[in-house]
Amino acid sequence: MQPTDVAQPAYFHKVVDCQWACPAHTPVPEYIRLIAQGRYDEAYMVNWESNVFPGILGRTCDRPCEPACRRGRVEEKNLAKPEPVAICRLKRVAADFKSGEIRALMPRPPSRSQRNGKKVACVGAGPASLTVARDLAVQGYAVTVFEGDRKGGGFMRTQVPRFRLPEEVIDEEVDWILDLGVELRGGERIDSMKKLMAEDWDAIFVGCGAPRGRDLQVPGRQEAAAKIHLGIDWLASVYFGHVTAVGRRVIVLGGGNTAMDCCRSARRLGADDVKVVVRSTYEDMKASPWEKEDAEHEGIPIVPCHSPKAFLHDNGRLTGMVFEVVKSVYDDKGRRTLVPTGEEVTFECDEVLVAVGQENAFPWIERDAGIEFDKWGLPVLDAATLQSSAPRVFFGGDAAFGPKNIITAVAHGHEAAVSIDRFCHGEDVRERPPPHVNLLSQKMGIHEWSYDNAPSNDARHKVPWAAAEKALKSIKVEVELGFDVKAAFDEAQRCLNCDVQTVFNDKLCIECDACVDICPMDCITFTGNGDEAELRGRLKAPATNTTQDLYVSTPLKTTNVMVKDEDVCLHCGLCAERCPTGAWDMQKFLLVTTKAGPSCRDPKPAPVRRGVPA
Repeated sequence: MQPTDVAQPAYFHKVVDCQWACPAHTPVPEYIRLIAQGRYDEAYMVNWESNVFPGILGRTCDRPCEPACRRGRVEEKNLAKPEPVAICRLKRVAADFKSGEIRALMPRPPSRSQRNGKKVACVGAGPASLTVARDLAVQGYAVTVFEGDRKGGGFMRTQVPRFRLPEEVIDEEVDWILDLGVELRGGERIDSMKKLMAEDWDAIFVGCGAPRGRDLQVPGRQEAAAKIHLGIDWLASVYFGHVTAVGRRVIVLGGGNTAMDCCRSARRLGADDVKVVVRSTYEDMKASPWEKEDAEHEGIPIVPCHSPKAFLHDNGRLTGMVFEVVKSVYDDKGRRTLVPTGEEVTFECDEVLVAVGQENAFPWIERDAGIEFDKWGLPVLDAATLQSSAPRVFFGGDAAFGPKNIITAVAHGHEAAVSIDRFCHGEDVRERPPPHVNLLSQKMGIHEWSYDNAPSNDARHKVPWAAAEKALKSIKVEVELGFDVKAAFDEAQRCLNCDVQTVFNDKLCIECDACVDICPMDCITFTGNGDEAELRGRLKAPATNTTQDLYVSTPLKTTNVMVKDEDVCLHCGLCAERCPTGAWDMQKFLLVTTKAGPSCRDPKPAPVRRGVPA
């Protein structure tokens, strides 16, 4: 194998599994350390810089960071159910315990003299548009956000129930952005892209989400239509107060997070017989595991492998549904086919909520506006820049590539803001500066480090819930209560500080094997080089996770190389403490992602003055 190029920004970034998995690349270990120190304001700001909505995401994020968390891998042999650090819920801790002084840490809106004269329109006030607005407003852009509803927040406000996400949390985090001088035109829905493009906007960002729920056309759908509702529309009706009660028996169709929100909302609106019915197996459901667990905790059964066949009705009154029992069969490429078993099942019901997916709808974008669409009705975009075929029109969030989640929409917003900034300055949007990386030694003495390298061996701490008899009586009572200060500290101590990297200096190594002897995970080996597959099996502990790189040194004096399996390293620092020559060092990794502003643009040459060298 070739020596590892640790100067490449992606190498150590990939070792910080949680940050690597986060679409917005939030520096997770950094804010967790701050929480452990009781520095909640700083922890909030670390999040705010990356993911924009710490309080919202601390309650609703899809948590791609947690399945990636190293904690679950290193505990695998010791616990029946190894669990990652509660990263998402610690994010909420930063939001819950920040002080009133947080406002002083927020950037101030630019003065008129600091404006750059550029105007940007954002369509929709969801997470993608609000991220674009935040990133550009502080750079002197005049940003106007158009939103059909009166308040900003988009689907975060209208489709996420209040028992998961209180209104005041949305208000606060939307207001942080509006306070930067962003203009929100609430209640002003854009109905013509051509009309918008005819106005004097320097750039337009479309972040209107995927506003149309998929319907289910099986026999009886039209006859019983009065009691069959599309899930996302029904949730919005609940939010606006148009729906305040449901029938006693409710069936929810679909296996995603929207279905989980629908069934739990129906339970709170008076239904005492709620069931979720899905075509897939339980394991293949798209809903997050914790969303399924929350629904089941509230007594809502999930019925897998049942495909809808017909709605039953009596003179237009919905009475039930017929399902065909199916089994999932997979081919050698993992593609699933639903095979009927011949068995049919009937469930009685009074209402049905259809939550089988969402799709994009752009009836307001004329097809002769210069924006190309593909066969699925999605805009044709450059995946990196999010620029459409109309150069000054950019897309993001669900409007770009279909329904995803809030944190992906935030990531799109950051990237689109960089593209818009470069576009408005006449620069190629495809030329994007790489992220800045910094490694700083944490050594304070011979055997002392500036970070806590003795993580707790506790199992994951549970977040307390409101009493069921209280929570299930109101759609507005928040179910999860969040960690208190002690529980937050205890959970933060489980973090392995994966961003404090073990950095090897081959010129100082004397191959004494002290690091090999003391490593608790057997992840360091001095051996002859070889092909990766062969080398992985020859290490002190075979490196079986091929998605995580090996750290390979240049040849040492014996011609052996140092090989470290990054997959299960605890970042405990024992190798660096034991090393007699300082060949190992613990260095904190900092990734500064590219954001809109001067750092994302091409450096301009200094002006040439007559008689003065440039």
